[in-house]
Amino acid sequence: MEAHLTEWLNLGIRWIHMITGIAWIGASFYFVWLENNLNRSNPREGLSGDLWAIHGGGIYHLEKYKLAPPKMPDNLHWFKWEAYFTWLSGVALMLVVYYLNPSAYLIKPGVDLAPEMAIVIGFGSMIAGYVAYHFLCDSALGKRPALLGAVLFVLLIAAAYGFSQIFSGRAAYIHVGAIIGTIMVGNVFFTIMPAQRALVKAIEDNTTPDPRLPAKGLLRSRHNNYFTLPVLFIMISNHFPSTYGSQYNWLILAGIAILAVLVRHYFNTRHASNKFAWTLPAAALGMLCLAYVTAPVRPAPSSAPVAATSSPQASTATLAKVEAIGAAQAPEASATAADGADFAKVNQVIQERCAVCHSAQPSSPMFSAAPAGLMLDTPQQIQQQAAKIHAQSVASQIMPLGNITQMTQEERELIGAWIAQGAQIN
Repeated sequence: MEAHLTEWLNLGIRWIHMITGIAWIGASFYFVWLENNLNRSNPREGLSGDLWAIHGGGIYHLEKYKLAPPKMPDNLHWFKWEAYFTWLSGVALMLVVYYLNPSAYLIKPGVDLAPEMAIVIGFGSMIAGYVAYHFLCDSALGKRPALLGAVLFVLLIAAAYGFSQIFSGRAAYIHVGAIIGTIMVGNVFFTIMPAQRALVKAIEDNTTPDPRLPAKGLLRSRHNNYFTLPVLFIMISNHFPSTYGSQYNWLILAGIAILAVLVRHYFNTRHASNKFAWTLPAAALGMLCLAYVTAPVRPAPSSAPVAATSSPQASTATLAKVEAIGAAQAPEASATAADGADFAKVNQVIQERCAVCHSAQPSSPMFSAAPAGLMLDTPQQIQQQAAKIHAQSVASQIMPLGNITQMTQEERELIGAWIAQGAQIN
């Protein structure tokens, strides 16, 4: 029951995170688009520009003041709760997924790191990341946007490399995303909102607003806008083990982040010209190159029998399960003795190392149902999922989670050789 409740807690928080994240990023996209597309030719007095738009069967007229209107309107809409709840739900999700079970999800297999220390490093990096960013923005570097962006990029990728040495691939990516998300919400809470409150207060007090604060808020809003696409990739990256599961996962993240920023820059500048239109085909080509260089290297097919490896840690219950499966398929067996022995060894490894979780009735207390609905109870299911087994247990070696079932390198090679020979079960 505990695993079932954890799963639904994960679902609820993840859903909230997705909803509020869409609202926050959508607002960022819209207001940057609005700012870039204002008609600034001959605006009426007090305005910096206006824009006419049609949507949903209605026509809208939006105006932007150079600084502020002479009098505040009765109803002024603020955009802040989307940011706050996205960050809060993201931290809650990280707590449920990674920090409640750090040995399986957070810490890299083979790394001797206390779970408490891993959590301190993870959470502390978010705070340190924002403090470093804020310091750099307020330094002389803040007046040179391109150089500032390059320095921030190098620091974030350095963090990704550092995380990859102690955290699992998924956790390393998520913590880079958490640093970026904390920077973004910090911009809203510590810079953008105070600037907007000061602007409103100046109008209410009938004093001249300080133009530097809104300008600073607009700049930080631009920063947030460029962060959005890398963060969106990180949010979905746990579905793609060829990225976070690679030994060069930090370099793959760097490549995708560069491509994402280039695409965002095109959309942020196309109102003025299409001189950055090249970024779109360049990004597409870049993704194809990343797909090529991350392709797993399969062993060459061999007609020789697969070498057998015994598992000294096999339990009596596991062996009984393997024998039962073998007995069930015995009437249909038409394979050679060598082939049958090969799959029997593979089946034994998968039942002991993988089916603990990936079963109709998982024996692991971590799950009440097979993760992603992937079950490996029968030979036919194993054969159907051979490509996924290879990708996650042989090529990237991200499974089993945290290697909690202690799959050996020899066992991974055994599975890889069986798949290379055609993944035959008969």
